[in-house]
Amino acid sequence: MTPDEARRWLYEWVEAESLRRHCLAVATILRAYAEQAGEDADLWEAVGLLHDFDWERHPTLDLHPMAGVEVLRAAGVDETVCRAVASHARHTGVPRETPLEKTLFACDELAGFITAVALMRPTRLAGMEARSVRKKMKDKAFAAAVSREDIVDGAAELGVDLNEHINFCIAALQPIAAELGLSPEGEA
Repeated sequence: MTPDEARRWLYEWVEAESLRRHCLAVATILRAYAEQAGEDADLWEAVGLLHDFDWERHPTLDLHPMAGVEVLRAAGVDETVCRAVASHARHTGVPRETPLEKTLFACDELAGFITAVALMRPTRLAGMEARSVRKKMKDKAFAAAVSREDIVDGAAELGVDLNEHINFCIAALQPIAAELGLSPEGEA
């Protein structure tokens, strides 16, 4: 599975720009982590692009992501991709065993939360630091659907300090801020 193939799946299955941007954000962070660790960056990026590809067609926890995983398997997609997608959600019961699976879990909710924080700032991602994200994490009403537990546990599973993890993710997203709709206010 290449990033281009994954992008085709994403655009075939996902119409909402916000969900496409979320998948792009996760994919970008995964690629950065893969490059840092000497892993297969194309594979990791593809997994990030695909992890929520079925959400619009299967928007309930009893179906997502397992219904999508079955579609991937039926299409002959490599089991590494299928397992990673299946393991990214706690409710599936699929244990996270590989660095890819652990990193996907660690980045999924955090990418969404960073996006939510950025949208509240005039400078968006520019100049954002972990302390801004951590401050908003304390506000349970802010981005209430985002699991703080998953964010904290994800960093722990990766064996990285939460602040370092948050800063790494922000830094990975900053070069694609415009694609994510997170350029500073007044900029295109």
